[in-house]
Amino acid sequence: MMKRRLYILLLTIVWSAFTNAQNTSLVFFEADHPSIQYTGRIDFSNAKLPRFWQPGVYITTRFSGRECEIILNDEMLWGKNNNYLEIVVDGIPTRIQTKAKRDTIRIGNKFTDGEHSLVISKNTEANIGYLELVGIRCANLLPPPAWPQRKIEFIGNSITCGAGSDTTLVGCGKGQWHDQHNAYMSYGALTARHLNARYHLSAVSGIGLMHSCCGMSITMPPVFDKISMRDDTIQWNFARFQPDVVTICLGQNDGVQDSAVFSHNYLAFLKTLRGHYPQSTFILLSSPMADERLRAFQHKILTAIIKKSKAEGEQKIDGYFFKRQYYKGCDWHPSLEEHGLIAGELVAFLRKKIKW
Repeated sequence: MMKRRLYILLLTIVWSAFTNAQNTSLVFFEADHPSIQYTGRIDFSNAKLPRFWQPGVYITTRFSGRECEIILNDEMLWGKNNNYLEIVVDGIPTRIQTKAKRDTIRIGNKFTDGEHSLVISKNTEANIGYLELVGIRCANLLPPPAWPQRKIEFIGNSITCGAGSDTTLVGCGKGQWHDQHNAYMSYGALTARHLNARYHLSAVSGIGLMHSCCGMSITMPPVFDKISMRDDTIQWNFARFQPDVVTICLGQNDGVQDSAVFSHNYLAFLKTLRGHYPQSTFILLSSPMADERLRAFQHKILTAIIKKSKAEGEQKIDGYFFKRQYYKGCDWHPSLEEHGLIAGELVAFLRKKIKW
């Protein structure tokens, strides 16, 4: 943490809302440049402005020189909501928020003239609005890093989004509800990076398998095939990302339900997933936020679902039940530290189960 805080002090970030603001000593590379890699559910209908809503969508590249500029469009939903990002240079993350419809994020003057890695990750989720990458300015873009061979998808709710976890900029109960979102440091993203895997966070705050919270009309099964899951819009092409492992962390918002009804709905969703992912291993997770009563229900019902699935011929399925309740972030969500502990549990399990 001290290293991260020191780096934040050394990092120069300049915001510009003007489209003509630019550093003329740098070369502009458009968003469709082959050295820019994209991971996540992204709308490429305009390749010059790839648009993405989901938390944890990330962009990777490499550049040379002492500085670079990232140009992004923010939907600014309702004219006021701004997304948070994680900007990671040479493995060191910094969390920032956009300020306008178009931002030029200038990073540099503290680097060497050598080669640097860059990751841009969306920390907030779909209902905070989309982001579009316009391009990157730097001395030169370099061939991107090789894709990790392993792939994981994390299906879930606000826990998987990283909601309520990060109070480094705005404390609990202050600002807007998304001010504490940090998808880049969520348990799924941490787990994937520990295992050297690409990852998708297919998650929506408040969503359930059968019942969602907070007046939401959607549930996970009907929106799972969309690029913007919260808005239930734009069909996603599953051929673009076939994960080796899919974890499913649903049920916190459903609460304790009729066992037969919940089991029926869960099994139906698993069959839908198998249609999309014929080779994936499914890992059913208990909710890390679950209290004692919900944890007992989930242990019982998920164990029965796994047993029934195997009896029906499904062999690539297992479950993991978290050892305790994680609730020290905002609104009883896991904190950043607890996301690290959750990831530690899951990494140990997957290394043993999948032999990674």
